[in-house]
Formats: sequence, C-alpha cells, structure tokens
Amino acid sequence: MFEAALEGLYLVTAWPAFGYMLLGILIGMFFGAVPGLSGLVGLAILLPFTFGMGPGPAIAFLLGMYAITTTSDTLASVLLGVPGTAASQATILDGYPLAAKGEAARALGAAYTVSMIGGVLGAIFLALSIPLVKPLILSFAEPEFFALALLGLTMVGSLSGNSIYKGLAAACLGLLMAMIGYAQFGGIPRFTGGSNYLADGLPLIPVVLGLFALPEMIDLTRRGESISKVADTGGGMLDGIKEAFRHWWLGLRCTAIGVYVGMLPGLGGSIVDWVAYGHAVQSAKDKSQFGKGDIRGVIAPEAANNAMKGGALLPTIAFAIPGSASMAILLGAFQIQGIEPGPSMLTDKADVTFSLVWTLAIANIIGAALLLAWGKQVAKITFLPGFYIVPIVVLFMFMGAWIGNSAIGDWISLLLFGLLGWLMKLGGWPRPPLVLGYILGKIMENGLLIGVQTNGWNMLTRPISIIILVLIVATIVSGVYKNRRDKRSAAAVAGVGGDTPVATPSDDGGSYFPRISLGLDVFFMAIFAYALYETVGMPGRVKFFPWVAIWPALFLLMIAIYRDYADARSTTPSDGGLGRGLLFYLWLVGILVGTLIIGQYLALLAFVLLYLLIWGKAPPWIAALYTVACAVILYIVFNLVVPVLWHESPFFELFS
Repeated sequence: MFEAALEGLYLVTAWPAFGYMLLGILIGMFFGAVPGLSGLVGLAILLPFTFGMGPGPAIAFLLGMYAITTTSDTLASVLLGVPGTAASQATILDGYPLAAKGEAARALGAAYTVSMIGGVLGAIFLALSIPLVKPLILSFAEPEFFALALLGLTMVGSLSGNSIYKGLAAACLGLLMAMIGYAQFGGIPRFTGGSNYLADGLPLIPVVLGLFALPEMIDLTRRGESISKVADTGGGMLDGIKEAFRHWWLGLRCTAIGVYVGMLPGLGGSIVDWVAYGHAVQSAKDKSQFGKGDIRGVIAPEAANNAMKGGALLPTIAFAIPGSASMAILLGAFQIQGIEPGPSMLTDKADVTFSLVWTLAIANIIGAALLLAWGKQVAKITFLPGFYIVPIVVLFMFMGAWIGNSAIGDWISLLLFGLLGWLMKLGGWPRPPLVLGYILGKIMENGLLIGVQTNGWNMLTRPISIIILVLIVATIVSGVYKNRRDKRSAAAVAGVGGDTPVATPSDDGGSYFPRISLGLDVFFMAIFAYALYETVGMPGRVKFFPWVAIWPALFLLMIAIYRDYADARSTTPSDGGLGRGLLFYLWLVGILVGTLIIGQYLALLAFVLLYLLIWGKAPPWIAALYTVACAVILYIVFNLVVPVLWHESPFFELFS
C-alpha cells in the first residue's frame, strides 16, 4: 500500500501532469468564483480537451479544477451574498453578514483555511476508508436515502429563520416545487399548467440565483451603500486563520461529515453543507449569532463541502457508482482513458487511486494558498459603493441563469423567484429549506415509493432508518426549544426597552415585517390549496408524494397565519422599503423586455450604462469605461470561455 501511495504521488508530480494540475487549479478558481458556473460545468467543458492526454495528466487536469471550485466559490458567497456554486449556499447565512460587519477578510481567511484542511483530510479519509466503508455504502437502500434526505431537510427547516413552522412549511414548498414536471412514476405531468417549459421541472440555477442573489442586489441598491455597513474593522486573513484553528474540533467533525455523507451516491453532495451547518448550530452552546455573522457558520459548511469531494470519489472508483453528477462526468473521463473503476482500483491499479488522493490534497493546498494570498485585497470590494458592484453582479447573475438552457423562461424564473426571495427575506421566511426541499424532492419521492413497494411501511423499521428517525425527532424538539428560548429572550429585551418594535431581526439576514409575512402566509396557503385541487383525479402513486408535502404544509401555515396576525396587530406598520426595492426590480424586468426588443447583449450593456448614470449618478466617463469593460468581459467569458447561444434581436443579429 505504501509503495502504491508513492507511485501515485509520482504520477501527479511528474511533468506534464503537475503542470496540467496547476492549470486546472487556476481554471477551477474562475469556475467556482463566478456565480452560475461550477465544478460540474467546468468538468463538462474541459472533458473534450483530455482527448489525446495520458491518464495521469488528464485526471490531474480535471480533478485539479474540480477540487478548488468549492474553495473559490466562497468569494461570491461572502462578498456578494450570491452562491458561487450550489455547495456554498449555507456559507451565505453567516459569511455575508460578516462582510456587512466589515469582516469579509476574516471570513475568507477562516473559510480558505478549513477548505484546505478539509480537502486534505478528506483525501486522507478517502485513502484510509477505501477498504472499510464498502459494507456501509452497500447497506444504504431507498429507505435509508429517504430517511437521510428527510433528516437534512428537517435540520435546515428547524434551524432556519425565526419560526420552526415557517421553516418546515418552506421545506414542504420546496418539495412541491420538485414535483413540477412529469412524475417519475406514471409519466403524468404535474403542476405544469400546460407549459412545455415546466415539463422537465424548474431549473435549479435560476431558482437558486433568484432566491439568494437577486434579493441581495435589491437591498444593496435600495440602501445605496457598500456591502459592509461599517468601516473596516481591521479583521484580516490572519484573524480568520486563527479562528479556523481555534474551532479545530468543529472543523474536524464537519470534515468527517463531509466525507461520509459525500459517499452516498446521488445524495451527499446535495445536502452536505446544510447538514454540517445544522450540526454546527445544534452543537453550539451559544446559538444567538448564527445567521447574523457567526464565524462557525462559515467554518462548518466550508470544511464539509471540500471534504465531500474525497467521499464522493470513493463509490465512483470502487464500485463505478457516481457519487454526484460531477463524478458521473469524471467516470466518463476514466472510460476515455481506459481506466475501469471497480475492485481493480483497490488492487493492481491502486497507484491510480492514490494519484487521485494526492491530486485532491495538493490542489486544495495550492488553491487555498493562492486565495489566502489574494483574499485580503479582494475583500476590499465590500467597501466599494454598492452602485459599482451591482451592475457586474447582475450581469453574471443573469448569464449564470442563462447558461443551462439558453431560454427566456430561465430569466422569467430568475425574476419571479428573485421577487419571492426578497419578500421572504423581508417577511422572515427562511429560504434555505425551500431550496433544499427542491433539491431533495425527487430523491425523496423515489426513495419513499420504492421503499414502500418493496418493504411496505416496515421500511421505517430498518436499523439505520430507526437511527435517522430518532435524529429527526431530536432535531425538531431542539428546533422548537431554540425558537421558544429566542422568543423569550426577545420579549425580555422588548420589556426592558419599553418600545414596540417596528421589525425584529430575522435569522435569514434581514428584518421580520409581520404584515409582509402574513401576506406570504396567505399566498403560500393558496398555492398548496391549488396544488391539492390539481391532484384530484391523479393516480394514487402520482399524487402520493405531493400529499406528503401538501397536508403538513397546510397545517403549518394555519399556525403561521395565526402567529403573524397577532404580531401584525402589535407592531407599527412598515413596508420594509418595498417601494424603492420594487422600483429597482422593474429595472431588472427591463433587461428581459430589452432583450426581446434589442437583443440580449445590448440589453445587458444598456442596463449597466443607464443604471450607473441614472441610479448611481456616476460621472459619464466612468459609466462609459465600466460599460466597455463589461462588454469585453461578456464577450470573453460567454463567447470564448463558455460559449452560449445568445438571444438575438428581431432587428439585427449580434452573434452568429
């Protein structure tokens, strides 16, 4: 085994493999940092370039790129409140509030440090676990996948926001969204309204960017300030590195979570950062600062999502079972190079397996070191006036939503879910459970229906399922206790102050306006009632899982309506700045309208120029230079690096 490890190290460090790995790392930093791109997109784009390469350079190139994307994605999550990749969604909850406090460099320092350590330890755990975890992986069937997905959903729903009822109802809404499109069992369309666009379901990237990215741009424009609401606190990279080592035990636990949850095929990568974040909240003695800028809320998901990649590799190389969509592409690269995953990867081809381990470890060290060296300067972005940040982020946000399908429907989804996400933020409705429910919906439906068909309801009495169900109950009880304790603390503070609050802080990064929340309660109630009506006449197996989401949601929403109505009567009316925010939202809608008239490329540039001149009141020469720079960036990134099919003007063509 030791000899195989040395041979694997040689395969990685020999030229040209090492050079290709360095190139992959640099490309991966780009794909992780740009919202909408990801390691999955990077692997798909780079795969054709590996034809003609030897196995060592090809795998080093692809895996070097893939390894670093969940490190560089922290840039957008912390600095802009936008998920660089799906793996950095949980990081936003505390990373962005830290940036708002002027501590972006501290957050980045901690994130890069634990990402490096998590990636390296994940690779080591992979090497040590190969002969040990096969029985564990093979013991997981559909009942266990359903139970584990339910645990992840319950953890996020219970620990997000200022109401456990809203958190769990949001999770149910996410599950309902996942049911849009043709049913997996029966082939009958559900909740599509006859739309061909919805036949395959809602696309993930526009939904995520809409819920998380667009609301932050609305708030940033509405305030007219920098991302940081305070002067530079002086907390830099070194402070973040110290925090990472101070919370070493949390980082180590979340690294283990990342590795072993990441091993679960098709599921681990979807929930690992949320599970780690939930673990950090549950295991903390003082939970009061989570969601408001707690460094532990950055350390936990960043350690887990990097370690997850080592775990996801294990079923791929040992059993030819891709641990994620990205691993499916890597499996294709193995086939191109004549590498056959299976038991041979643990015996006569162990050197190739160890070369993967070494690539993960070395890439994480080099990538994190580069980001640590540059991060403090990059963190200064948070102190720029918001008017100079918004246009470029909006460009990447819209183009990130466009990349997947190149369809106008994706922009409509982005705008609709952006408005919903902003209202949820103002109303104290947590967004993470909604997204996670959407991601896990099809997995849970598949696991539940197959589990019931093969095992009946005895599926819930399998040993692993029982353990997970016990954890689910403990999570809900803990969430109820946390919410009651927080409400008692808030009531005590209000009693001391003697004033009726206009809005109370929310764990979702904003303020809680009861009247806005009450409106959302009623809106969501109508959605679930309509969905229930739509299930009438559907076959039993087609409507079974939608009912699993609908009936609990209706009950939870009745409680939410009762509580929000009471809060709305006792607080001073406030619109939460709706007017100015809606005005900027109309500007974003104008991009869509402009695209239909003058074409996509010109519409985006027109938004940049007019926004800077009218809203930002920038000097004309700055606005012109900024617009030219954006034109160049759009052309290079989305014509040369990631070619897209542009929506052309009906009057003239910009790109052929």
